[in-house]
Amino acid sequence: MSELTELLRQHPAFCAVVQNGKPYRQLDFTAANTDLLTRDLSKTRDFSNYVFDELLSGSTFNGIGGYGEDRIIYRHRKHFTSDNEKPRSIHLGVDIWAEAGTPLYAPLDAIVHSFAFNDHYGDYGPTIILAHELAGTTFFTLYGHLSLNSLEGLHEGKALIAGERFAAIGPYPENGDWPPHLHFQVIRDMRSYRGDFPGVCHAADQHYYFNLCPDPELILRNKI
Repeated sequence: MSELTELLRQHPAFCAVVQNGKPYRQLDFTAANTDLLTRDLSKTRDFSNYVFDELLSGSTFNGIGGYGEDRIIYRHRKHFTSDNEKPRSIHLGVDIWAEAGTPLYAPLDAIVHSFAFNDHYGDYGPTIILAHELAGTTFFTLYGHLSLNSLEGLHEGKALIAGERFAAIGPYPENGDWPPHLHFQVIRDMRSYRGDFPGVCHAADQHYYFNLCPDPELILRNKI
């Protein structure tokens, strides 16, 4: 267990990143979800209708899950399969599936580390990375698939307080052309990345990335 994992585990409470009051439902995008073996979800509108109308009962729930999942939904996205030798399918964050425009709040005090518009089909779209410190340990949280206006007025080093609204979930296609959701990821070391960081890895690299990116539920602590 890493020092960061233990610090997050022992922290008494974090502010909720999504505060819309809806209950959560666990979603599964692995081969265990047999719907995914027969449906063509390459069109984002069809994918979005499937998530919100069927899985989330007409947006009655927020969807959540995905850390460590070996996902088959990436088979329609060249962003993850362009490398034939090492196609990426292991998800390194937690996704919160909620309607476009849903506000997002800082889980703890932060400064803006970096941000970018990763404007490729299947990518993060608008992305913000925050830097945090707990007990002298610095770590980072990544927020992907945001609205474009979430990037307005930002600058590196901007301070945020715990619970401050700082972004919103984006609509497709500006969010990387996905059904509206937040990709939330915890990162121990950003290496040289700015405004971006791998959110999906090849199975052979998963142990390296799991060490680098601990389970975001250590912060989210959502009850299903």
